Amino acid sequence: MDLLDWHRGRLTSRRLTVLIKHLPRDSAVNRNLHGEATDWGPAEHLLAAMVDHLAVANWITVTMNSDEEAEPLPYPEPVPRPGHDDGASELSDTGEDKAEPLPAPDQLARFFA
Repeated sequence: MDLLDWHRGRLTSRRLTVLIKHLPRDSAVNRNLHGEATDWGPAEHLLAAMVDHLAVANWITVTMNSDEEAEPLPYPEPVPRPGHDDGASELSDTGEDKAEPLPAPDQLARFFA
């Protein structure tokens, strides 16, 4: 495919738009638009969530089975994810969910459309 084909009239605007929309996740265009977030797909996010949950489960197990006089262990740090400046995930230092505002209905409709 040559981008000049669009200029020459051999490639329609619709076809060009479809080609751009369906570029691979790790393409230069997507990397330029979305940055390092293109390196992470659903599998990587699920693996990071699994690691975080296993770390919390291990922390709970060790904390519950430790002596009362023992110094408490620090809460486990979540796996850093792209797009998060401080590397924090959905859990706070105390293990409680952070309150995030729900997206507007029109944003949800666009996302799932």
